[in-house]
Amino acid sequence: MTVAGSIILIMLGAILTWAVEVDLAGLDLNVVGVILMLGGLAGLLFGIYRIRVTRRAVGPIGEPVHSSEEPVARRTTVHEERRHYDEPPL
Repeated sequence: MTVAGSIILIMLGAILTWAVEVDLAGLDLNVVGVILMLGGLAGLLFGIYRIRVTRRAVGPIGEPVHSSEEPVARRTTVHEERRHYDEPPL
């Protein structure tokens, strides 16, 4: 579940809990709203945790964190497209 999806669940739960005044037989919308808010909160916490772990894991591979040596130059690939038109412009 993404962070945006979790926030949407929290918003829907809050709307059902505090803004809807409809009584349905056999269904308490306040309880459904609270369940949605708790599920959204759990998803939000898990999404933030995943983002933190992913950002912590991403970094340069094979390079020491603290080194007195100069960093190794990385290879870059440049793609160049050349077009040749044989016909004169109109």
